[in-house]
Amino acid sequence: MRSGFCKLILWLLILSSTTQLGAQNKYGLKATSFAEYKNSIKANPENQLVDLEKFIPGIVLDIRYATENNFTGETIYTLAKAYARRPVAESLKKIHAELKSQGLGIKIFDAYRPYKATVKFYEVYGDTTYVASPYRGSRHNRGCALDLTLINLKTGEELKMPTGYDSFTKAAWPSTPVADPVIKKNRQILIQAMQNHGFRVNSSEWWHFDFIGWKKFDVLDIDFEELE
Repeated sequence: MRSGFCKLILWLLILSSTTQLGAQNKYGLKATSFAEYKNSIKANPENQLVDLEKFIPGIVLDIRYATENNFTGETIYTLAKAYARRPVAESLKKIHAELKSQGLGIKIFDAYRPYKATVKFYEVYGDTTYVASPYRGSRHNRGCALDLTLINLKTGEELKMPTGYDSFTKAAWPSTPVADPVIKKNRQILIQAMQNHGFRVNSSEWWHFDFIGWKKFDVLDIDFEELE
């Protein structure tokens, strides 16, 4: 009887382990589901993904992955939305207000990104200098990264920057010297404004900023439709 009971316990442990592995994808990472996300907000309101367009009046969206105008040449998102964790959104709101006093505004290219999109990018491009590894997930998947640029509030035009968005070249690195003084100044204004409020620029993308507190947030794979 004791031997049979031990075999039953062993079988249940194996089944449990198999079930947990089945919840992971082929890269061995399990992203948080919508139901798990909702429960996490009850425990900690900072986990909430905030709609940036609603939270920061006047912010401009140009969500490239909701169009074919991106490096994949495909439409990745079905909705042109920008979400970020609450502390990220609150910091961005302060930045937006400060820039507004200078006649400048913010244009968002991308914010929270479902994990499945990160997998897609990796399988299309594969170079983790410019796309995140699906084995770890990205800061975007955690709702803690923003892709953005500056605009002139009077004209609505983007300020000149070293490259366009999603330029996978060394010219896009924030450390790359810039000869044009106007472009150099614009890049510095953007980087300084973001750094003043808890963001760090990505080493290979002048437009990509990670919130310094990103490590405490989990990887999400929630579609925008679920957040609406």
